[in-house]
Amino acid sequence: MTYCVGMLVEEGLAMIADTRTNAGVDNISSYRKLHIVDRPGERVLGVCTAGNLSVTQTALAMAREGVHLHVGEEKETLETAPTLFRCAQLLGHALRETRLSIAPAMEADSLNTSASMLLGGQVAGGRMGLYLIYSQGNFIECGRDTPYLQIGEAKYGKPILESGLAFDTPLAEAVKLGLISFSTTMRSNVGVGAPFDMLTLRRDFLSGEHRRIEADDAYFTDLHEQWTRAQVQARRQMPAPPWLMGDPGLAAGRG
Repeated sequence: MTYCVGMLVEEGLAMIADTRTNAGVDNISSYRKLHIVDRPGERVLGVCTAGNLSVTQTALAMAREGVHLHVGEEKETLETAPTLFRCAQLLGHALRETRLSIAPAMEADSLNTSASMLLGGQVAGGRMGLYLIYSQGNFIECGRDTPYLQIGEAKYGKPILESGLAFDTPLAEAVKLGLISFSTTMRSNVGVGAPFDMLTLRRDFLSGEHRRIEADDAYFTDLHEQWTRAQVQARRQMPAPPWLMGDPGLAAGRG
């Protein structure tokens, strides 16, 4: 299992991915799932992957070598495609073709070939964007009303983003919320774990910042501990159910 999130706010973009790959409790390893194309001044792209590792790695290799979207056209790569939308089309095509080519053999052995990707970034002359690309090759674009997209083990971190993230949220605050969503997910699912890879990119500033957050990262550790304490404190400050107040018999199981 894995967890990846992309957050697109007014100030810019942040993408975070864990590195844990789980093929059973006795087969856990780490693989990079955030892949970056950074050509300062020309384009910065981040691609997060989730699902079958062989499918996503093969699809990414196809996109690096070049994809023919239409017969008679030249091959295009993530470094040559003229727009971010075109990059999404290339990845969708590569993902679909990879699954079609290997799915029969893998599904015969009851292996799951599903996979998905997040593509975010900006190409010079175009607007910043964030896409979720499905196994079938189709994709959706992130919008202002819900300024984030997730793949993988999304359910534990979703409430954090849903309640705290808006399009006008500062980029630094978005990163904080994203990391808290990882903290919450790690607590609930051992299939998600550090180190995390992160890309941050300010809008119309075509040079990204890449960072790896290790398990012992001082900021993430402090954030995790402070969030845990804040939750405990908030819970204690909330009123108890009034129908349980003042009747010790209920606490003993009477009624």
